[in-house]
Amino acid sequence: MRARRIEIDMMAMPKTLPRYELRARRHGPGDTELEIWQLPSAATPNIQSPSRLAGLRGRNLELVEHRVVRRLKEAGVRIDILPIEGIGSPIAEDAALRLALLFRTLAPMRSREAMRLVAEGIEAMGREEAAYWLGMAVHRRNPRRVLTALRIIMTDPKKA
Repeated sequence: MRARRIEIDMMAMPKTLPRYELRARRHGPGDTELEIWQLPSAATPNIQSPSRLAGLRGRNLELVEHRVVRRLKEAGVRIDILPIEGIGSPIAEDAALRLALLFRTLAPMRSREAMRLVAEGIEAMGREEAAYWLGMAVHRRNPRRVLTALRIIMTDPKKA
């Protein structure tokens, strides 16, 4: 009976979660850079200082800005009121995972059509799948290969 009570009490305790932050930096009129940072927390003891996960700026950001703004609005973040110096706003884990994956995947791309397909594919991903791909892109020895594979999967017309 006592063991059962301890299990129930442990289930009721709130779990610590990784902390993420969105930082916006304005380099000039119409030139905004968005970055996702992971902050130290009890859930991530290996992170001692904030680490940058991904960022997007310029033309590539402009092409997917409507998707990013919609995702941020769902997370309760308004980029129009973020400060200029890069001080950020906390963001939920789900939104941070998808945005970081989107930013990392789209950063080197040039084809508008391919970027649209990749953005739609990342939006359609489940939370676990997005976390898997981001983890692969962040922690692998050759993250460029992982991101290239993801781009190919998302843009291949034969994948049906």
